[in-house]
Amino acid sequence: MKSPLRHVTGTAVLLAGLIGSGGGMAVASPAAPQAWAPTQAAAPQAPLPAAIPAPPQATQHPFGPNVYVFDPSMPVARIQATVDSIAAQQVDDEMGTKRYSLLFKPGTYGTPEQPLIVQVGYSTEVAGLGAAPTDVTINGHVDVYNRCLSADNCIALNNFWRSLSNLTINVTGLEGCRSSANFWAASQASPMRRINITGGNLSLMDYCTAGPQYASGGFIADSKTGAVINGSQQQYLVRNSSIGSWSNGVWNQVFSGVNGAPPQSFPNPPYTTLAATPISREKPYLTLDQAGQYNVFLPAVRQDSAGTTWENGPTEGRSIPLADFYVAKPGDSVQAINSQLARGKHLLLTPGVYDVDQSIEVKRAGTVVLGLGMATLTAVNGAVPLTVADVPGVDVAAVTIDAGEVESPALMRVGKARQGAGSGPANSAAHSDPANPTTLHDVFFRIGGPHVGKASVSLEVNSDNVLLDHIWAWRADHGNGVGWTTNTGANGVIVNGNNVTATGLFVEHYQQYNVIWNGEGGKTVFFQNELPYDAPNQAAWQHDGVLGWAGYKVADSVKTHELWGGGSYVYNNVDPSIHATRGFEVPVTPGVRLHSLLTVNLGAGTLDHVVNDTGAPVSTDAVGVPSYVADFG
Repeated sequence: MKSPLRHVTGTAVLLAGLIGSGGGMAVASPAAPQAWAPTQAAAPQAPLPAAIPAPPQATQHPFGPNVYVFDPSMPVARIQATVDSIAAQQVDDEMGTKRYSLLFKPGTYGTPEQPLIVQVGYSTEVAGLGAAPTDVTINGHVDVYNRCLSADNCIALNNFWRSLSNLTINVTGLEGCRSSANFWAASQASPMRRINITGGNLSLMDYCTAGPQYASGGFIADSKTGAVINGSQQQYLVRNSSIGSWSNGVWNQVFSGVNGAPPQSFPNPPYTTLAATPISREKPYLTLDQAGQYNVFLPAVRQDSAGTTWENGPTEGRSIPLADFYVAKPGDSVQAINSQLARGKHLLLTPGVYDVDQSIEVKRAGTVVLGLGMATLTAVNGAVPLTVADVPGVDVAAVTIDAGEVESPALMRVGKARQGAGSGPANSAAHSDPANPTTLHDVFFRIGGPHVGKASVSLEVNSDNVLLDHIWAWRADHGNGVGWTTNTGANGVIVNGNNVTATGLFVEHYQQYNVIWNGEGGKTVFFQNELPYDAPNQAAWQHDGVLGWAGYKVADSVKTHELWGGGSYVYNNVDPSIHATRGFEVPVTPGVRLHSLLTVNLGAGTLDHVVNDTGAPVSTDAVGVPSYVADFG
């Protein structure tokens, strides 16, 4: 049975005054935030008009048939036909197997008279190939719009799995409301990185359709914008960027190392603002140099940083020739991939779905694993699809990992599992480097959704000094193979290593603790969680005399841990009488400190406390109204 989609009820955010006549727009203050609650899936949206079939590839490249490399000498109409064709395929294909990467060589695309309009659907990457975002300019739009599941149910809540990076959008073209901003109405797993917005506003909400227009994002890093319209986005993280202004908050808007960010004011409005990001490294990205050679650029680590890496000069880091990579394609065996990794090659995964029947093993320090076009690894026969040894400087970026029908003990492991299968500190300091952390960027996990999936843990981090930069671990609440005993997953993320930092941690619907943090010295900047919707009854969802399971658990033995900007939401739609005792569970000790916490009821069930036994309950008496704890510990 197809389970319910996220849908929203409650009071709508009215962005009155935002939309000017024609192309003008002025940011005004929105009304009170809305409430969220999933209901039954509505009728499907009418299909897009048939697009002109995409022309064949014009330039040769080594990345396979689902990568399109555009040249500024190509006619705009030809590029438009290609991107329209791909959008028509992907805009409603939420759980499909097609993957696309749309890459733009350095230069300018579109004109004010003939703008280039790119609509980005599911499993689609749009990226520039320049050394800096200013090397590629699109005069036009790169947009994500609401999906209208029925005439009066237009939402962005399920707009997942797409990305935009490393280019300039000079906002121009389209008519009426659509001309008023570049729209990125996307939710989880839809990062925007190294983007330069000029000539107009960036709106994270699509206010041009029928209601309710809700969205549940999101992540922006290393980008520069003018005015940003948050609108209905219930939570968002902006990291190491520069913004002109920010319109409003809903529940949990977090800014870390952002020039132009609003000041700290949680909970009214719910802005959490850090002057600097404790540690950051930007995602590696593909470039094309003046000699026509492809390279992958690996940005340098930054400590206590703010602003972008590129506004005041070239991004620091190193360039790796594509010749140093094994360029994998779907159908390549794991044995072939591991053989190339063992010889010292880096790994580039071209778009597609890879069936993985034994672990892809990254054993050498400094290895880069980079996916294009939302490349996806699917576990076969209970395999752990990706493992990383206890070595420093590995970078895994833009990879989605799906559970398979046979339960996997984990979907990804960083560092060797210790005694107890992830129940204690890793103690791997001799094999890690705080100045050169192993890093995960835009790594997404799915248990169910495309198909039946089972995994005990999605991500297990055993190494010390690891950086998690935008993770979404998702036990599916809708799609294929969904049910309490069907897509089973106990824990989303378990951190056993010491001095692990997460910037953008989204973990949803797991059946026990969504996150367990066993290591010392952990830091999390932004956490978003939904507890599982589908527990059949209270007896099935409780432990040790505690009702339910917390979304974020710091082990009782931990002495030092800090979190900024965390939300846990409850929606027990199968049995609305269910209670969860708390959203966050931590030891009471001077070194464990949490800032800007909230819980929210989405329309069913009750969450009794925010953290431990502190914080008022959230219930259906006040759907969508958060319970806040500004500081704990």
